[in-house]
Amino acid sequence: MIFPHAISMKPLAECRLYTFVDMAYLQGRAPEVVAQQLCDGGSDLIQLRAKQSSPEEIRRMAEKVLPITQQAGVGLVINDYPDIARDIGAELCHLGQEDFFEAGFRHVDEIKIKNPGFKIGLSSHSPEQAQRAVKAGADYIAVGPVYATGTKPGRAPVTLEYVRWAAANVTVPWFAIGGINLKNLDDVLTAGATRICVVSAILNASDVAKACREFRLHLDKGGK
Repeated sequence: MIFPHAISMKPLAECRLYTFVDMAYLQGRAPEVVAQQLCDGGSDLIQLRAKQSSPEEIRRMAEKVLPITQQAGVGLVINDYPDIARDIGAELCHLGQEDFFEAGFRHVDEIKIKNPGFKIGLSSHSPEQAQRAVKAGADYIAVGPVYATGTKPGRAPVTLEYVRWAAANVTVPWFAIGGINLKNLDDVLTAGATRICVVSAILNASDVAKACREFRLHLDKGGK
């Protein structure tokens, strides 16, 4: 679905700030309101993540968020549900390794079969998983969690060592994720990241748009 006044999203290679409408952090705020704040703050991509919601609830949320992101030229990523993403016209879907490979997929073209312009991102927590994801045709990969994070409880941090490895070896756009905040962002960028995902450091801020702008400014000033 393309809405009036929609603006095409940037190419993935030019996307640097990847933010989230994560229902676990919204504390009663409407997803579409937070999405607007993230757009106003300079996000390039916004993922809708609602681990405790039904597919029907996620579809309804996505249908409210999509016109906001499209009017801002921001790519909407649906977490876990490629069918919902395709059906509503979202530009991207993100899947974990288990949701992709353990579901029997071997290449992203198996999901893109009806929509070759649709983009798929895959998570990775090790060099082996990154290589597997790239071989499977992922349009981008997430590299993390760099630091311990409540978003992924129980998942050991991959540390900056994996970020350095990704900077030297990953050939598709990749985003460092996990516990990234304004205090450690310089370390992540120094390790070689040029794109980041931020969840709690933005969604827990008193002013979401302002927090987003601070990350954006830092990325534009400090990264390549």
